[in-house]
Amino acid sequence: MKSLWNDAEAAKFAGPLGLRVYSARLLGRDRSLVLHGGGNASVKLAEKNLFGEEREVLYVKGSGSDLESVEAEGFVPVRLDYLRRLASLPALSDPQMVNELGTQTLLAGAPAPSVETLLHAILPHRYVDHTHADAVLSVSNTPDGEKRIRDLYGDKVVVIPYIMAGFDLAAYCAREFPRQRTRSTVGMVLLSHGVVSFAADARESYELMIELVSMAERYLEGKKAWSVDLPPAAAPGFKRLEAARLRSEVSRAAGFPLLCRCNDSPRFLGFARHPEVARLSQGGPATPDHVIWTKPLPMLGRNVNDFSSGYKNYFDRNSKKAKEQKTMLDPAPRMALDPELGLVAFGRTARDTGIVEDIYAHTIDVILRAEALGGWRALDEGHIFDIEYWDLEQAKLRAAGAIPAFAGEVALVTGAASGIGKACAEAFLRRGAA
Repeated sequence: MKSLWNDAEAAKFAGPLGLRVYSARLLGRDRSLVLHGGGNASVKLAEKNLFGEEREVLYVKGSGSDLESVEAEGFVPVRLDYLRRLASLPALSDPQMVNELGTQTLLAGAPAPSVETLLHAILPHRYVDHTHADAVLSVSNTPDGEKRIRDLYGDKVVVIPYIMAGFDLAAYCAREFPRQRTRSTVGMVLLSHGVVSFAADARESYELMIELVSMAERYLEGKKAWSVDLPPAAAPGFKRLEAARLRSEVSRAAGFPLLCRCNDSPRFLGFARHPEVARLSQGGPATPDHVIWTKPLPMLGRNVNDFSSGYKNYFDRNSKKAKEQKTMLDPAPRMALDPELGLVAFGRTARDTGIVEDIYAHTIDVILRAEALGGWRALDEGHIFDIEYWDLEQAKLRAAGAIPAFAGEVALVTGAASGIGKACAEAFLRRGAA
């Protein structure tokens, strides 16, 4: 992986917060690092309030913001000293954490601070970058992933077992980071989750991330687990009626209309026809927060009833263990692997289907590399359920606003190049139609 840092570009971004915006966007440009709102970034600054009193402020990415396009306004200023005190508490519930973060935000009308705000606060470094790098996940998501990560990085990183983002993860890291840290430490690996880099300088923190990911890429190359080919798979010709029927059945299972996007590229067809696809695809997502877009697993083939029944069973198994009552989401798939259609992505909007497709394209890479390295292993379904039904993750989807009237519908307007027809087409688009 190569650094994208460009001094001429960076010069257009003024001050430490401006450089935070620039380096965050560099992370967002590379889809093998973060996808569609994933990842995080922060910077710690000393600022004066209206009384001239200096205070430490953490600027952290707002929940749901996308690193690729983030603006300065997408970073939420929060009182740093208070955040560090919160992380030292013996316990803190999610509602309490959300409330406390809100009360310590310094800009009225700012987006909600990220659920990982406390994690960024407890790290002593000025700049902190966090990605879900494909290469690192390919190493960690294996049966002996922790050992491989430790062998790969040595004391360059602190290794943290999987803990759901939020207070518990931050509190654990607040205790464990000082214990494991050495003078050589430049990052942290959150197993089955992602990788963190940090430094006093924006460029250094960004390029340390590139270095850590490059080390994982070279490790996979050395183990012949980087470029994993699939058998050639010629498309049988797009089956429009079959795709339309499948969309209808999935929409019926969801209880509302969904669009579908079919991709019969050789990569997707090859994976859908892989002799081990039933095992490889049914392990779970590459990193837990993808589940809010993709659901835990893809549907194999086109048996929507079987998938829906399986999803209801998954909900029943895991909701019994939850601390509070859960209401089941719709049981329809958000993606299907089919030997004739390839990958079929479902969503309320064309953008949603594109997000699902992007996520699973990278998931396939992680699965195949991990399998070639020593065996693919995702988190168990209990952890995935906790994220899927975590209100703080669902809030990312709700942040998009009310669902438009024609979401999931396809509108065909004739004579739409000008005049009334064009106005009709624009009206349908504004109301969510594809």
